[in-house]
Amino acid sequence: MSTGKDYYAILGVNKTASQEEIKKAYRKLALKYHPDRNPGDKTAEEKFKEINEAYDILKDEQKRAAYDHYGSSAFQNGGASGFSNQGFKDFADFSDIFSNMFGDIFGNSSGGNSGYRNRRYSEARSSPPGANIRYDITITLEEALVNTKKKIKYKTYNKCSRCNGSGCENSKGPSACPQCGGRGSVRQQHGFITIDTICQHCGGSGSVISNPCKECHGSGRVIGERNLEINIPAGIGASNELLVKQEGEAGYQGGPNGDLIIFVNLLPHDFFTVKGVDLHCTVYIPITTAILGGELIVNDLSGKDHTIKIPHGTQSNTQFVISSCGLYNRSTRRYGDIFVNIIVETPVDLSKSQQEVMEKFYKDPAFINNNPKSKYSQEQINKLKK
Repeated sequence: MSTGKDYYAILGVNKTASQEEIKKAYRKLALKYHPDRNPGDKTAEEKFKEINEAYDILKDEQKRAAYDHYGSSAFQNGGASGFSNQGFKDFADFSDIFSNMFGDIFGNSSGGNSGYRNRRYSEARSSPPGANIRYDITITLEEALVNTKKKIKYKTYNKCSRCNGSGCENSKGPSACPQCGGRGSVRQQHGFITIDTICQHCGGSGSVISNPCKECHGSGRVIGERNLEINIPAGIGASNELLVKQEGEAGYQGGPNGDLIIFVNLLPHDFFTVKGVDLHCTVYIPITTAILGGELIVNDLSGKDHTIKIPHGTQSNTQFVISSCGLYNRSTRRYGDIFVNIIVETPVDLSKSQQEVMEKFYKDPAFINNNPKSKYSQEQINKLKK
């Protein structure tokens, strides 16, 4: 590797780029040059290694500071800066220095704090997990009221059955990387300073596949269809999200599966509207029921009848509540309510005899006193006229 690499240029960002901008640029390039998308393309493979190298440095604030000050020579063979990957704040690097100076005296001919180094690169050596998957599903309001099972089908990366996810054609599995001896890191010494860098030959995994699987080309996974039966618990419509563990993409070369995130949408209902876990509906009643009183029967989502007593003189926008018949609230473990809003309907297309009855009723001197709100409104209008 050259000692004069411009990691910012490799990722296509400015030197003042934020960590979020760097991460976004890396993801875009990693997706473009990923070996799974470019099988057999050596140029893409080298580019993929290069952008991973750049991201490994720039995502770490200490490494980035060292790079900005000394350049890439701080992380490559022949670097003159003598700056450790973790900087002088990292006590383990001091132990590496003394171990290199006096290792043979104290019987540690290998030098360095191998226990710390192994922990430091354990994350790099592990196979990366698969990505999470989003899946949108639509259910009815009746289904949201109770526990519902749904069968879904989607395409994603599945573990390769030929190699059982190892990526190897034979049963021997990956072999230790010849460059780093399976450690995942390469050590260089600059005077009294010891520098550990991720092995570029194996990408920090510590292993290489000499005979890749013919089905998955060494990735350990293949695109395929997955069928799954999921349980949608009652009240899911209120939180709108359901997590199914380990049902996302299969990981690379045996890495763990990602998760499946299901977003639940509710179909519009003909009668009810949803507000949180409460249900709202509007019911029109004839003017005679509003005047004389009566009963109103409302069905809830389960089909059960609820009788509402309508008192005489009921006005429009009067609201009645049917308790604990709404959606289930998973947080409080209680059901919401049904709110019934009453609208008094004015009759239309009256016959002549009906009109005569209404006129007689209207001309009754007591009629205006039976409508206190309209009487008050008329008095206010008359004051304005004066």
